[in-house]
Amino acid sequence: MAKKSKKQQQSGGTPATVALTGAGVDFTVHAYDHDPSHPSYGEEAAQAMGVSPDRVFKTLVADVDGSLVVGVVPVAGSLDLKALAAAVGGKRAAMADPVLAERTTGYVRGGISPLGQRKKLTTVLDDSARAHATICVSAGRRGLEVELAPADLTELTDAILAPIGRG
Repeated sequence: MAKKSKKQQQSGGTPATVALTGAGVDFTVHAYDHDPSHPSYGEEAAQAMGVSPDRVFKTLVADVDGSLVVGVVPVAGSLDLKALAAAVGGKRAAMADPVLAERTTGYVRGGISPLGQRKKLTTVLDDSARAHATICVSAGRRGLEVELAPADLTELTDAILAPIGRG
């Protein structure tokens, strides 16, 4: 697994790494060989990086009362749709159509990052992130993660912190 510092990413990268570099945030990129047959992108990332699954967060796009909302939760659990809706003052939530999620964020499933999205969506970060000095989220493509402080992720995405994860 290759690690690259912020300075090594300045010459390019994904929209997520470009956004992080532009914001002057400290982050580390973790690259690994993605196995298309693996049943879980997030669990694959945690295993490949040797990081506890409670520190690796997946980015999920949901439809809350007709608006797309991003939920960022540990890969070790699942997204509580009812809690996500409540966090943004909504009533009903369902997982978004994958094609719509990809088109709106500019990323492919399994590589959707909460950072550098084509259209900035309301983001809710599971409050368990606060228990860690750093967490990992997708860097914008399968096989690429960024590790950063939860406070930096919260600030850059204007995220709401709420208990939206289960398990």
